[in-house]
Amino acid sequence: MQAADLQGKVVAITGASRGIGAATARAFAAAGAKVALLARSGAEIEALAAEIGTTALGGTAWARVCDVADGADVQAALTEVQARFGRLDVLINNAGVIEPIAKLAEAGVEAFSTAIDINLKGVFHGMRAALPIMRAQGAGTIITVSSGAAVNPMEGWGGYCASKAGALMLTRVAHLEEAAQGIRVLGMSPGTVATDMQVKIKASGVNPVSQLDFAVHIPADWPAKCLLWMCGAAADDYLGRDVSLRDETVRRAVGLIA
Repeated sequence: MQAADLQGKVVAITGASRGIGAATARAFAAAGAKVALLARSGAEIEALAAEIGTTALGGTAWARVCDVADGADVQAALTEVQARFGRLDVLINNAGVIEPIAKLAEAGVEAFSTAIDINLKGVFHGMRAALPIMRAQGAGTIITVSSGAAVNPMEGWGGYCASKAGALMLTRVAHLEEAAQGIRVLGMSPGTVATDMQVKIKASGVNPVSQLDFAVHIPADWPAKCLLWMCGAAADDYLGRDVSLRDETVRRAVGLIA
């Protein structure tokens, strides 16, 4: 694995309270980054920040309650990150929801709208707030946690598929618009990960993913390690598109397999 140099870098992570977000915070802190933990679950990110600051990780972490569906809140949060740490080097757009798990004819309008607000508009809000900071610096990396659902329709996941497809297009557009400004924009499709989201999917009994044995899902630290790798030049061939963690070439480059 050709690791990115993250010593002293400032990294903001949305959806940082659990799963991929929490694993990513630990991984980046261990690599020397200062991490800003953004999530709606205040108690959980405060506990994670304390863990990062007081354990063998020995890192710097700051927790801030933030709802990515609220553009003004995201703007305020990233402005605070810049004020506190002096810069913003990496934004990880990780916050996401799977609900509603239902066929389109039965899906609740409010739940569908919430999925769009978090999974799609949340990514836009993060990009819109981060890009001016990164432009002024002349550098920065924005990575959105994507999904195979961005390009593959899945029964019962209309809101998730549609929002992830839209987020992938935002990645492509942002790369087109900002690469010349020194800003790296890309996405990561992790495959199925052993998180709370998979528990909800399993309980739904809808589509083939719900039938998978939990043991086949990869641990959350795999995508965290991939995100670290993606912050370096070794991942530049993937700018403007998704890195798939199902790809053995990627797994080998990240150092997950020999």
